[in-house]
Amino acid sequence: MASNTETPSSRLTPFAPIRVNSRFNVSLWSGWLVLAVFAVISLGPMWIAIKTALSDSSTLFSGASSLLPQHPTLFNFERVMGLISRTDPRLEQTSFGKVDFYRALLNSFAFTLLAVVPQISFSAMAAYAFARLRFFGHRLIFFLFLAATMVPGVVLFIPNFILIKDLGWLNTYQGMAAPYALMTPFAVFFLRQMFLSTPKELEESARIDGASYFAIFFRIVVPVHRSALATLTILAGLNAWNEFFWPFLVGRDESVRVMAVAINAFRAQQAGGVPDWSGLMACTVLGIVPVAILLVFFGRKVVESLQYTGYR
Repeated sequence: MASNTETPSSRLTPFAPIRVNSRFNVSLWSGWLVLAVFAVISLGPMWIAIKTALSDSSTLFSGASSLLPQHPTLFNFERVMGLISRTDPRLEQTSFGKVDFYRALLNSFAFTLLAVVPQISFSAMAAYAFARLRFFGHRLIFFLFLAATMVPGVVLFIPNFILIKDLGWLNTYQGMAAPYALMTPFAVFFLRQMFLSTPKELEESARIDGASYFAIFFRIVVPVHRSALATLTILAGLNAWNEFFWPFLVGRDESVRVMAVAINAFRAQQAGGVPDWSGLMACTVLGIVPVAILLVFFGRKVVESLQYTGYR
């Protein structure tokens, strides 16, 4: 007699096919589409600047419209950098030789270095003091640091200018970098948030071994938070590189003129009453390239550090 007993395996049914939530796909692709639109809007002006810099001045107003330069050339970059002879006939309708952009690039690097290195050093020491040292009035002083972020920087331009003038530092590197060389409220707040996350056990162990506060700071705190220090250095460097108004006030001389001021001087010069758009875009691209390279390699690290501190 055949047995009608069914084994457990015979009663199993095949798995139902997994259905993909179509609404999730729609929302995902919609998000990517929105991001793509914003990317085009953000990169559009940059591409127009590059296209204009690679185009000949005579073809800009020819009436033909194209997303690509019709006859790409590096002539505009060569002439703004002073790599073209003054006897070249192509320079008759340009602003060649009136602004030294090679010197301006070197001045921008020097100004950025002089402004950033002292700023990061002093800010790190002040942030560590606020994070670990307990002294009378430390909370009040830190509150005043945070309150300083609400004061517009333009308010300090006149007193700073008078001070720099009295010191005889007009048209000098130290005069341009002095207001940025000391600690800034954002830098102190940013690093204090990082230093608070340092395990106290590490510092206490070092203190038991006889290490001073300076030894703990330089041998433990700084190496542990070198990523945050690098992030702050990048942010401060970008701010100094793009600074215009203060260097324009105290550093108009060509010997110390930075890139932003040089571009403004170039814009004010017109050959034959027509703006030199190709040359202007060429020097603008030259000023953007160092910043773009920096962000390509370190942009993700900057965002991660800012998210970690909770700063918005």
